[in-house]
Amino acid sequence: MAVTATAAAWAVAAMGLAASPAAAAPTTTTAQTPAPGDACTAADLGTRHPYIKSTEVIPTITHFKGWYVTEGTTGTQTVTTTTQTTITVSVGLSGKIEGGFGTEALGKVAASLGLDVKAEYTSTSTETNAVTWNFNQPGYYGAYKGTKKVTGTYASLNCNRVQKGDGGWALKWVEGPDGGNFTTYTALEEGAVRCQDKVPAGSIMAKAQTLLDCGSAAAKAEHPAGAVAPTAKQTQDRLAQRPALASGTSAGQPKATGRSARVALDCQPEVYKIAVPGKPLSWGAPVLAADGVRLRPSSIFSAHLDNWRLCNVTERNGVLEASLWNWGNGACATIAAPNAATERAVLQSVTCAEDDLQRFYIYRDVPGSSKIGVQNKYTGSMMGHDRYADGEFIRQYSSGRQDGTGTYTLVGV
Repeated sequence: MAVTATAAAWAVAAMGLAASPAAAAPTTTTAQTPAPGDACTAADLGTRHPYIKSTEVIPTITHFKGWYVTEGTTGTQTVTTTTQTTITVSVGLSGKIEGGFGTEALGKVAASLGLDVKAEYTSTSTETNAVTWNFNQPGYYGAYKGTKKVTGTYASLNCNRVQKGDGGWALKWVEGPDGGNFTTYTALEEGAVRCQDKVPAGSIMAKAQTLLDCGSAAAKAEHPAGAVAPTAKQTQDRLAQRPALASGTSAGQPKATGRSARVALDCQPEVYKIAVPGKPLSWGAPVLAADGVRLRPSSIFSAHLDNWRLCNVTERNGVLEASLWNWGNGACATIAAPNAATERAVLQSVTCAEDDLQRFYIYRDVPGSSKIGVQNKYTGSMMGHDRYADGEFIRQYSSGRQDGTGTYTLVGV
């Protein structure tokens, strides 16, 4: 199909990308972490940053054992504790903090709370369960390991055009449609506490003291030195942990949907190339389903594999949401379900279905410019490429490509 200036202008106008002439912002990336409402540039269209919306800090006991110390057994002893609660660091879909977005989000949590929290994938169950302590007085002790469990919610800050009060347009960091939950924890502390000890309210030690069940017979009775059987409350707390531990996956993880029936799409008549700004390479869908979407040159041999339509389009707060249907192979762009939580997963094309993995948010430059950023709805990751080269895969990046290689242009054909 011949590309003409008239067709291109008409197609772009149909998307609302050319309402009035305006110069796009300069293509330089933001130097520091932005805040909502800060100015951004066209290069930032393909990036995102975390925005922490809420946090909660809860003292939590991860390992515990009741221990009875008699007069003749005081001194340093090593107590092997039982796992009480397991905390796994996670941000969004997966506990694996592979991309920059998760690390940046947890860094923001640490800064806002003034706590040194874990910013990488880890779990308290990997810590040793032995507690070594100097028991210098006889009594009923709780040997424990504990931490501060930090949970909360985050949103995504994305660069998008907004209309100003004077009718003009500007690019600003706005809260994107996606968000999620996070969990992390501070460094583990260990110790031993007795029923009669005076401890700070709300502390990890106080939390351990409640597990001693100080009014129980175990606390009052004469008992040989060594481990004390867990109380009914301790057993109940541990049983409550088992379903979460047995699953081994996040509740938000996608399930493989397999091959599904093709759905009827309401596609707009306009056809586009999704191109690298000012350069000839654009997104090319594969002929074979096992392959991925790559940067390809357009020619008479492209067989429309470089042509895309926007389908089932909706708009919310100035952000478009659409399925990307390829004219050449009749399939829809997607991130494969098994790779949804994987940094740098390759964009593929499959049979069109009702699936959020096949839905994408499109962030737009000011009118007069056709530059866009593309974000997968389900994973929250931005689309981009490692380098500009024929055959290079289009991939997902949790924070996008900060060098501007996640900004593309919609070129009407």
